[in-house]
Amino acid sequence: MTLSRKYYSYSDFLKRRYGEKVYKIPISISGTCPNRDGNLSVGGCTFCGEEGAGHETLSSSIPVLKQFDQNSEYIKRKYNAKKFIPYFQDFTNTYMDAEEFKEKIVQACVTDVVGISISTRPDCIGIEHLQVLKEIKEKHNIDIYIELGLQSVNYKTLKKINRGHTLAEFIDCVRMIKEFEFDICAHMILNLPWDDMEDCIEGAKILSALKVDGVKLHALYLEEKTKMAQQFTAGEFKMISLEEYIERVGKFLAYLSPDIVIHRLIGRAPEENTLFVNWNRSWWVIKDMIDAHLEAESLYQGKYFDYLGGKAVRNLPKTEIK
Repeated sequence: MTLSRKYYSYSDFLKRRYGEKVYKIPISISGTCPNRDGNLSVGGCTFCGEEGAGHETLSSSIPVLKQFDQNSEYIKRKYNAKKFIPYFQDFTNTYMDAEEFKEKIVQACVTDVVGISISTRPDCIGIEHLQVLKEIKEKHNIDIYIELGLQSVNYKTLKKINRGHTLAEFIDCVRMIKEFEFDICAHMILNLPWDDMEDCIEGAKILSALKVDGVKLHALYLEEKTKMAQQFTAGEFKMISLEEYIERVGKFLAYLSPDIVIHRLIGRAPEENTLFVNWNRSWWVIKDMIDAHLEAESLYQGKYFDYLGGKAVRNLPKTEIK
């Protein structure tokens, strides 16, 4: 991928694939995950609030089609939008029987929908769900995008945040999804308190080696009443500075394959009932600061992408064969 900018943006990817701007429509269908209901654990990940990640979604009690129509009609009027990707965002959307999952997803396969995006955990999607998505893709002639929460490649950090899975499950899930040729987007939080710059770089290298299709970066925010908020209040950890987060993003991009689509560099987060949100800056301000940092440091996506395909052997001593 030849970059016209410092990184391969999601908007560029969508325009290349569909020929015009495409809008994601958040949809909510699930209200729990195995890390909450006692299957794996209770309470969820230590940073996860009661509403999960779906603070921008409508209630899951509203039928899927009605959620889509309500959100898409507004965007059509405001932006003259014509193509959409329903984004099943909140909690773990494959944490249900495959037939029930199918019934939910097909409701969003309507006119003007060019793809379906499913957010889930790497330990909660099986062959049955992937077969359902394959049928939907072929019947409705749409693309399938699967977003997998990883957050960190450091197994100690994953344990501290009560993630409920390790890197191994993520790797296995990517391998399985690749067999169905669906696009995979990995979610990463680059400012988890127990990670450092080396973890960020290793994360970029692992995702590149796995050949995921996209990456969505987040900055950790702390909702009140979560375990991590309690730990923060008790002084058990400190948040890194905004400057350090920007440096981590820069190095992450520099080590990441230039073929991987960057869905975003910083997430939007609710300000209500939170102790910490994006260093009290607007997400677009931080994005501009990241862009400025990349320019100032002459960094770009893939600058240090020179470690795969057997390149490590370049440092081995050469032996003369007699």
